Parts: sequence; structure tokens; C-alpha cells
Amino acid sequence: KEKYTNKQLIKLALKAKENSYSPYSNFAVGAVVLGGSGKVYMGANVENASFPAGCCAERSAIYSAISNGEKVLDKLVIVASGNDIVYPCGICRQVILEHMKNGKIICAKNEIEYEEFSIDDLLPKSFNLKK
Repeated sequence: KEKYTNKQLIKLALKAKENSYSPYSNFAVGAVVLGGSGKVYMGANVENASFPAGCCAERSAIYSAISNGEKVLDKLVIVASGNDIVYPCGICRQVILEHMKNGKIICAKNEIEYEEFSIDDLLPKSFNLKK
């Protein structure tokens, strides 16, 4: 099982951001998920002219991990365009709750400036059928 530092995961998320398809918002987001197997899954936001048809980077990475057989997700790292740390949207928070109840979420500006959360920090008193 490979071990990744937060700094290494943030670098990979920055790399994933390069694959963003964001012609409408011009706001690129990259994410990586570290699975329980030690494998890393990358995701980028993919927009669509029919806005609800797009997918956030966080969900893209999580769905990739799940689709590849991961049962445990240990970390999710999120980076975005601009000079601020970004946080997952409401839909992504609900998906994180479903698939990563005990993992850590790292919201990063760069390899040095980041914040780390649990899903309970980001989504207190959540709707969860899997309690």
C-alpha cells in the first residue's frame, strides 16, 4: 500500500485541475481521492451547456474510485483556480458523506496553504441513511 503525503496529493490535484473542462465558468477544479488500497484517483470538473449535466471534480474522483472497486476512501484533496481555498458544494458534501464517512477532506490553495476537515465538520447534522 503506497503512502502519500498531503503535499504529494495536493500536487496531484493541481495536475488533475489541468484536465478541467470549464468553458462556461472558467473555474477549473481538480481533485484526487486516496483509496484504502493506496491507489489515487484523479478527477476534474466537467461542465456542460445544460448546467445540471456537468460534474464536479470531487464527485468525478470519488466515482472513479468507487467504479474501480475501492471500498474505503481515506482522503479527498480539492484545488481550484484563483487565489482562494475552495470547499465542496452541497451535492459533493452529500456524496462524500455516502462514500467517505471516516476520511479526511483537504481543501488546498497550494502545497503549503491548506485546511483539513472531516465530513462531519463540513456537513453537520447530515441526512444519512447509512448510520
